[in-house]
Amino acid sequence: MIWDTAALGGRERYQLLTSLVVPRPIAWVSTRSPEGRRNLAPFSYFGAVAATPFLVSISIGSRAGVEKDTLRNIRQTGAFCVNVVTEPQMAQMNETGGEYGPNVDEFERAGLASADADSVDAPYVADCPAVLECRLFKVVELEGGPNTMVICEVLRLRLSDAVPLAPGPRYADAAALRPDGRLWGDLYAPLGDTPALKRPAV
Repeated sequence: MIWDTAALGGRERYQLLTSLVVPRPIAWVSTRSPEGRRNLAPFSYFGAVAATPFLVSISIGSRAGVEKDTLRNIRQTGAFCVNVVTEPQMAQMNETGGEYGPNVDEFERAGLASADADSVDAPYVADCPAVLECRLFKVVELEGGPNTMVICEVLRLRLSDAVPLAPGPRYADAAALRPDGRLWGDLYAPLGDTPALKRPAV
């Protein structure tokens, strides 16, 4: 099967993209509006950009041509947290992904406690084992489509004592963290086996 992507409809492109670029980490983004309303929503167009400066990116779509609350809050405040979704939090994460209005507090809806970040004016999921406290670095408008890419600078990392570091380097223990990834449709990808392969010697 060979497809010219320009000949595909938007839904077909979405289905192929999300079923081939897998598994995708999930950015569970928590923000606060200028009026003080908390917001929490998951996004699976999420990835690492650079270590220096410490940057990650999130691509946020619109809803019927209207910016989602997350993007609007980020534009207005420049502050947010990325909570790393773990297996025990899958159901609560899914509950926060509904098409809610701006007056709905997703923390309350999913039964989640929040705490305030230290380095930015934003809430985070209090019992999330790994949290990135972020400020807005750059907004990239993606012409011709409904998505906007937000590049974020991570100012502070919060890591639970239940997630040890590997001996020597500062690698968080993935088996203890138990991150969950996104596949397509209603499918998710828990960590599973993690085989190790050494790079070839030169």
